[in-house]
Amino acid sequence: MTKQVTANRVFNSTGKVREAYAVGLLRQMLEIPSPSYREMELAAYLAEAMTGLGFCAYVDEIGNVIGTVDRGVGPEIMLLGHLDTIQGQIPVRSTAGRLYGRGAADAKGPLAAMICAAAGATAFTGKITVIGVVEEETPCSRGAMAIRNTFTQPDAFIIGEPSGCFTVVLGYKGKLDLRYSVQCERTHPSSPVAKASELAVTCWTVLTEVLGETDHTAFDKPGVTLDSISADTSAADVCMSVRTPPGFDVPGFVGKVRSRLTAGELNIVNSVTACRADRRNPAVRALTAGIRRQLGQPTVMVKTATSDMNTLAEVWDVPMATYGPGDSKLDHADDEHIMLADYIRGVAVLSDALGELSDLPTRLTAEGAQE
Repeated sequence: MTKQVTANRVFNSTGKVREAYAVGLLRQMLEIPSPSYREMELAAYLAEAMTGLGFCAYVDEIGNVIGTVDRGVGPEIMLLGHLDTIQGQIPVRSTAGRLYGRGAADAKGPLAAMICAAAGATAFTGKITVIGVVEEETPCSRGAMAIRNTFTQPDAFIIGEPSGCFTVVLGYKGKLDLRYSVQCERTHPSSPVAKASELAVTCWTVLTEVLGETDHTAFDKPGVTLDSISADTSAADVCMSVRTPPGFDVPGFVGKVRSRLTAGELNIVNSVTACRADRRNPAVRALTAGIRRQLGQPTVMVKTATSDMNTLAEVWDVPMATYGPGDSKLDHADDEHIMLADYIRGVAVLSDALGELSDLPTRLTAEGAQE
């Protein structure tokens, strides 16, 4: 009797997750701080919450939370978002239809929507795996890398990032993270020899000259950022990142920069290539169909940032797309929030999209047909 009452509070008569539960889940996620490298408490909470929603859920050895719903024979769909946020908590509050909190848009809102959609995707037959990964906001994306290396590729995957409830993202620029380090003997400021701080400035100048024209707003041009610099006359450390367009020659670019530096070391911290999905692929079509079912006019776009879609797309050649409620302009903002109406609509779009993907041929079926 108690289990039935609890189920009635979570699911409505059609098997969908109730709006009140969906909002409560997201609010609780926002209440749990989860900056990069400190996602453990949130992962444990979600493993318990997903278990209560009918998932087989656990936290893996590096801290990713993984939940699976098996609804019989059919395709395997992966929904993947990230647990971590940037540093700096925002007081969680709800006002005028907005829910404020660090990660509301980037990307606890999209992840919560995925969990609720998968739990209530009654029209789907097959297996859905929902994953919240660690360290997406760091250069190495350790959580997504672990999933890529340990999971068999699914029949399709959707990445949870804020796209707006009526927009599907087809691709992202790549990213090249670089670190320049140099040390010099201590000398008087009036000495004519090059100082470490001056060499750091020279490295940045050379890097921008080799890149040529840059534009953070254009998908087909690189964008460059001086992430941090720590320098004095004897030691300098510079972190730089380049958002790379499709076809960007990373080895050639780094080689040209190194050839013009007279001292110090320029090292690659991490590199991931740009990705762009075909707008006709089944994941995109399912999401746009879901948007239309929610009376929206779907649009598609590419983004000049980078996400875990890049990491998975480097190895997995399957239908893919990125989708999630929330406004990406609010990523990392001091007033980060999500419109609750958009969040609920995003749950419905994802649920409808999963229903559409029930008809997707499985990888094993496709391989058998080729034989």
